Amino acid sequence: MQLLPRAVTPPAEAERLRRKEGRYVGLLLATLLPILLLPLTATPHRSGAIVLAVVFTLLILQSLHTLSRPASSLHSLMGRGGYVLVGLLSLVAVWIPALRGSWGPLFLQAAVMSLLSLFFLITSVRLVRLLARAPRVNARVMAGASAGYLLLGITGGVLATASQVFIPGSFRLDAVVDHELLLDRLTYFSFVTIAGLGPGDIVAGNAVGERFVMLLSVCSTLYVGMLVGLLLGRFIASQEVEILEEDLRVEGQRRPGGSESGELPLE
Repeated sequence: MQLLPRAVTPPAEAERLRRKEGRYVGLLLATLLPILLLPLTATPHRSGAIVLAVVFTLLILQSLHTLSRPASSLHSLMGRGGYVLVGLLSLVAVWIPALRGSWGPLFLQAAVMSLLSLFFLITSVRLVRLLARAPRVNARVMAGASAGYLLLGITGGVLATASQVFIPGSFRLDAVVDHELLLDRLTYFSFVTIAGLGPGDIVAGNAVGERFVMLLSVCSTLYVGMLVGLLLGRFIASQEVEILEEDLRVEGQRRPGGSESGELPLE
């Protein structure tokens, strides 16, 4: 006679993960802000740089709040200190154009976008690894998964902007675009790419842009595939545990002195 084990996640860690579930909703709202407000930043006036700094500040702070002290399984990814350091550097970087009143030299915009890209990439990986440890699947966990997908699109837009600034002509836009408008246009291009809609009014302009599109498409496909697999597996496992517990309760009611050990004997 074999016994089917129940425990998948240690109880203490499972409790910590459950307490984090409420932060996923805040992270989803923080990722929606740049998508909705980026058109307001596409202006040469100082107000555009301030709006951009505010929305990215909220996203960075919420990301740190959600992921800076993750479960023990994530400590190896730069550690808490390294992740917080990159986040704080990104936070300072996004406020430089706002304080200057303009982006200034091109290398400044490229440096800021590169630093943001690094932070968002690390955030995406940490979020996926944290969701993989979720002891259950509910609306809050699904909000975290949605935030990860939106974060991938934002990261693609920031990376594409850095590529266009570093290597002009990486992308062919439908019209002459000022540098203040680049991030908004290329974020749109990023979401079109990860959604698999195909090239539209913005296309790759050279080998760098083509490789970027290829990598972004692969990453988005892998993200969706892995996350669906992880969450679906966790959902099925939680349902099996509930079914086993119900069977044990029924069996205990039918037979006096029935086992309450939490394990179901298999024939």
